[in-house]
Amino acid sequence: MSKILEVEINSKGREAYNIVIEPDFNKLPELIVNIFSSCNKFMLVFDSNTEKYFKEKILQILNRVDRKIHTFSFAAGEDSKNMLTVQKLYEELIKHSFERNDVILAVGGGVVGDLAGFVSATYLRGIRFAGIPTTLLAMSDSSVGGKTGVDFMGYKNMVGAFHQPKLVYMNTESLSTLPEREYLSGMAEVIKYGYIWDSRFLAYLSENADKIISKNREALEYIIFHSCRIKKEVVENDPLEKGLRAILNFGHTIGHAIEKLMEFKLLHGECVAVGMIAAGKIAVYHGLMSEDELFKMKEILIKYRLFRRIRASEVSFNENDVLFATKSDKKMQGGKIKFILTAEIGRAEVYKDITDEEILYGIKEVFEG
Repeated sequence: MSKILEVEINSKGREAYNIVIEPDFNKLPELIVNIFSSCNKFMLVFDSNTEKYFKEKILQILNRVDRKIHTFSFAAGEDSKNMLTVQKLYEELIKHSFERNDVILAVGGGVVGDLAGFVSATYLRGIRFAGIPTTLLAMSDSSVGGKTGVDFMGYKNMVGAFHQPKLVYMNTESLSTLPEREYLSGMAEVIKYGYIWDSRFLAYLSENADKIISKNREALEYIIFHSCRIKKEVVENDPLEKGLRAILNFGHTIGHAIEKLMEFKLLHGECVAVGMIAAGKIAVYHGLMSEDELFKMKEILIKYRLFRRIRASEVSFNENDVLFATKSDKKMQGGKIKFILTAEIGRAEVYKDITDEEILYGIKEVFEG
């Protein structure tokens, strides 16, 4: 049975769009025709992984749609999420005379969605796009909310724009193609929602780990739907990240710094998990979280194979390098980092007065030796 979640991002004068959760791609053509009736051409954007798994299948399904379809693909991985790939996609759009009524369809994980969304936001000052996320990370987080962007000079998502999709179509069967490590990487964002917004959801994740890890269909639909529901509730209150929406970055400030210093050898969710533990330690210092609650946070992240301490002997950087890297975070404001801490389990707040010493205190919690 399909699940449909209507997302109204700042309903004042803005169109709503649907997040559709399905077990296959069968309803995609009908939705595409209904939503993009004035479209003449589609550009399907893949990376080398999703091209291999989904290109033929989606082209076959979209043959039912009487439109011209073009495809563009790039090498999978964070290294491709840059302005050079953006330029190549611009060139393809120009070569095939794409106009404002035409549509980009992003088929893939967070890298594909962020890059294709950024191109959609900037080509001809904005054309329409739809997301077809194929990873848990993208389904639960990056495909929802309209944040697009690419990395620049090694800094994650440093160049970007807010640009809402017209449709997000999630086929849960897509997750069967993912290696376990990449699948579980997405769970960091799912667990994050429990800590920042919904303690009952966190309890479900803790109690149903075996079902979720084994990709039980009912459990998958549940966690994807409620992740999207929570992100919808946050984003609708703050579509352009002026305040509340920043809580979605829980674990990301230190996580992004480690991701950069590790040269993306750790997956995004693994870095976010490390960042959550560091933020948890800072919350303990401020009396917002107990040591027992921090221990339970470690337990759930370890249960989903997301967290282990960074061994100093295995890396070429130290705690001070991580602190320095956080200073390049795009969420800096007035020279201060907007740091997200859990005020209690299920509620997070933005703090602008966290000192370097406190950040180091948190970072030390995730280093070993």
